[in-house]
Amino acid sequence: MKLAAVALAATLSLAGFAVADPLKIGVVPGAYGDAVEVAATEAKAKGLDVEVVEFSDWTTPNVALEAGDIDLNFFQHRPFLENAEKERGYDFEVVGQGILANLGLYSLKHSSLDQIPQGGSVAIANDPVNQGRGLLLLERAGLVKLREGVGFLGTLDDITENPKQLTFTEVEGPQLVRITGDVDLAQGYPHFIVASGAFDPASGLIYSGIEDKQFAVSFVARAKDKDDPRIAQFIDLFHASQAVKDQVHKSFADSDKLYILAWQS
Repeated sequence: MKLAAVALAATLSLAGFAVADPLKIGVVPGAYGDAVEVAATEAKAKGLDVEVVEFSDWTTPNVALEAGDIDLNFFQHRPFLENAEKERGYDFEVVGQGILANLGLYSLKHSSLDQIPQGGSVAIANDPVNQGRGLLLLERAGLVKLREGVGFLGTLDDITENPKQLTFTEVEGPQLVRITGDVDLAQGYPHFIVASGAFDPASGLIYSGIEDKQFAVSFVARAKDKDDPRIAQFIDLFHASQAVKDQVHKSFADSDKLYILAWQS
């Protein structure tokens, strides 16, 4: 009887160890999710069990994180996170830097910014943060001037100088690639262009760069879990992995112009 009890206790103890929960990481399809998948495979080979959970939108990964259904997500940049926290009361924290996709201005009609005509048409993102990023790039290109200090929160109403009298069409970010051929100039996201195959994502006339580092997609956890050693272990592996770096390069059309590894900059 005593031997049976000892055996049962040992079995339960081993069972409890065997069913330890994996580290669950939420992603969206594409370049960011692919990089995490590569790191997850390497992590498992090193004894860290990781489950990658794919979401099809930009709202559910934070809902799932708040609910405890996942431990970490990797799909959003800091301004997006701060807006989500303000709207929904989340208590999250950025726990690791990720990938910065360089925003571009593209034209299928003109080979330089100087060729953009008087009264030319420009397609730009319609959401607040990404429209602001596009306008800052247009300002850097010398095509418009913005109200001083507006930063990435600028809108079309903040344009103070428009010497070429450009006209603007506001479009959902992922749909900008589809309208590029219909306008003189369009804001573009390399990862959407890569996915569409519509034209060369490395053909932009100008790109943003490290000055946009706050827009790097980052690893986000609940604030109370920010010191979870499994999270630190995974992020360290992600940052050190050559396979991850190779996958990111492949996902961005093998072009160094299209992305920056934010943790190295």
